[in-house]
Amino acid sequence: MAEIKTKVSHASVRDFINTIEPEAKRQDAFTLLTLFEKITGEKAKLWGSSIIGFGQYHYTYDSGQEGDACLTGFSPRKANLTIYIMPGFKQYQDLLEKLGKHKTSVSCLYINKLSDIDIDVLSQLVKKGYIDMKEQYLK
Repeated sequence: MAEIKTKVSHASVRDFINTIEPEAKRQDAFTLLTLFEKITGEKAKLWGSSIIGFGQYHYTYDSGQEGDACLTGFSPRKANLTIYIMPGFKQYQDLLEKLGKHKTSVSCLYINKLSDIDIDVLSQLVKKGYIDMKEQYLK
């Protein structure tokens, strides 16, 4: 089995965010850092080289592959801000309708910039996803 690349790093989250360009994306990343820390009560950790994660759970796939992942997090990627809502979005459609300009995939929420969305709705979405993950994996 291939080794999992996305593991907790001991690198500084703030140092990583300070390397983000342009300045507007860096400021959005610091805003998200504060928001996620407030919602989760968790200290941010860098997962791999670019995911800022909060909390941790252990998973095992049907294939037998297992590992650890963050309960929620975000990544200030070049193309967009990627926010990880690990349970997916099926049960959160009401919030997505109120969020503003975004795209989704399985458990990723893609936002160009925070000014495109309602930050209060994002907070609710992050909180619900985080709590649902804790209830599912940290019983």
